[in-house]
Formats: sequence, C-alpha cells, structure tokens
Amino acid sequence: MERENQFIGESGAFLDAVEKASRAAALDRPVLVIGERGTGKELIAERLHRLSMRWDGPLVTLNCAAMPETLIEAELFGHEAGAFTGATKNRVGRFEEADGGTLFLDELGTLSSAAQERLLRAVEYGEITRIGSSRPQRVDVRIVAATNADLPKMAEEGKFRADLLDRLSFEVVTLPPLRYREGDVPVLADYFGRRMAAELEWEQWPGFGQLASEALARHEWPGNVRELRNVIERAVYQWGDYNRPVDHIVFDPFESPWKPKEMPSRQSAPVEASVSSEKSDAEPAQPSSPTPAAPVYSSVDDMKEAVEAFEKRILEAALAKSRYNQRQTAKSLNLTYDQLRHSLKRHDLLG
Repeated sequence: MERENQFIGESGAFLDAVEKASRAAALDRPVLVIGERGTGKELIAERLHRLSMRWDGPLVTLNCAAMPETLIEAELFGHEAGAFTGATKNRVGRFEEADGGTLFLDELGTLSSAAQERLLRAVEYGEITRIGSSRPQRVDVRIVAATNADLPKMAEEGKFRADLLDRLSFEVVTLPPLRYREGDVPVLADYFGRRMAAELEWEQWPGFGQLASEALARHEWPGNVRELRNVIERAVYQWGDYNRPVDHIVFDPFESPWKPKEMPSRQSAPVEASVSSEKSDAEPAQPSSPTPAAPVYSSVDDMKEAVEAFEKRILEAALAKSRYNQRQTAKSLNLTYDQLRHSLKRHDLLG
C-alpha cells in the first residue's frame, strides 16, 4: 500500500509542531526538523516543500547515514569522470538534481567534517563544485535537514560545525514523541487498523477489544508512530477474524519461547494482550515522567502548606510533560483552561 502524506493526530503538542512547519514553509529558508525515530520527520519535510513556492520543483531526499563516508560528498555534489577510482563518467549530485526545489537531508548528524564544510559553502553562497572539477556552479536549493541527534551538543564537542548549524537552524521544528501525544494512540491505532482491514478485504472493521486497548495505552512506544503502525498491522493480520474486536497485541515479534539464548530481547518487558492471556493484569509500564512524590505523612506538621506544596509539584510535572502547553496541561489534569491559569498564578508558575 502506498504511503500517504497524512498527519493523523489531535494532541496539542503534535498540532503545534505541524502548525509551526506550515508557517515556516512559505519562507525560503533552511529548516531543521528534530525528532526521535518514527516521529514523522520525512512527512514534515514533504509538508515544507508542498506548501512552499517550490512546490512544483523537485523534492530530493538523501539519507546521510545510508552512504559510506567516502561516497557522501560525491552523492551530494556529483563528480567528474576520472575524479576517483570507479568514476568512469560525469555524474550529477543531489544538489543539482534539487535545483529549483528542496533537498531533504535525513540523519544530518552523521555527515563527515569534509562534507559539512562543502555543505556550508553550498548553503552560504549557493555554489557547489563537483569532485574533480575546479569550476563552481550556482544552484537554487532550499535545505531541509532532519536528525535525532543533539546537534548543539555535538557542536560544543567539535563533532559538528557550529557555523553550519547556525545556517541550517533558521527555524527548528521539534516533533513530540508519541508517548507525549496525549490521546493520539487510539486515533492512530484505529486509522492503521482500518487501513490494514481494507487491505485484507475484511467485510467490516471490528475495532479493538479492552485488553488490546489497555496494552496499547500502557506501551511507551520507543519506535513512535512507525512502531505503532507495524504493531497494529501485524495485530490485524494475525487476528484474522473481522467478527470479533482485535484483542491480541504482540509488541516484540522476536519474542518466542524457542528464541536462541544469545539473542537479546529487543524490549526489557514485552507485553501481549489476548482474550485468553494471563498477562492482562500485568503492571502498567512506568510513565515517562515521574509522578511527584507525596509528602511523608509523619513529617507533615502543616497540612495546608503540605497540600499546597504537593499541588505545585503536580502542576510543574504536568507542565513539563505537556511541553509547557497550558491548554494541553489543563486537559491532562481535567481542568478548564481558566482553572489551570488560576492555579498557576496562585503558585507563581505563570512565568
């Protein structure tokens, strides 16, 4: 099934990131997309291109991590015949292919220092030089780059050029991990489930059972949306009965009682939900953000002060989990926006 450039989700953190990308699309400036694996960085790059003035030009993609260091410069900038062993004819690089359009550089943090230096010149002056040539040529390319690496830290450690980072980070769009996209897991699961059911030509979509829904909600999703899609499509295909809600989820397909001992588990605690499963009462996975610890009762000598302090810690933890989006924080605490603002003001957390 062909992948569609669709954004599925309704959480505030996710919609804020998409809106930020949409605003940046109209400006002919570099954009850096940050996010964990599977969060949709390539979809954001496509959105930046399609909503820009370059929408009718080429969108060229290069995964920098997939290329050997010895070939990455030739891939980006092209080469002349005889430039190196095996270069039997002239070759156009990705920059020339993207002329008049957008060049998406995925896994930017893996670029070698030499490639970074050449990329800096291309971004700064709009010129590239093929390997083996002394004649620079002009290119009109917008750069969109993506990474899951901490580039500012790499720049501080001398592993990434600080001047190149400055040029590429005119705007930075940071995509939230799925575990912070409150309410989006069931929405995405239903979307992928329906698509897989249609692909399998099911007569109807029965949805998910309670055990499966609870397991999906507990999982931390280290692989984010990409992992969720694989889990859902596998669950629907393995279930094979469109008359009953899907209620069997396996997160780690490598988990098996016959797995070779030297083969490590991909997850520390694989979870399986099934109608007949004995694991349905398993402890839920720990939340990514620790719950504020309550005061020790024996040490409380002022109840009002202790309750106020605990309430403040709850607010601080909820704000951090929602990336300081107040509307999302209010929703997560089951408060109205005005109630949250009142509480934040009372605890001097408005900032």
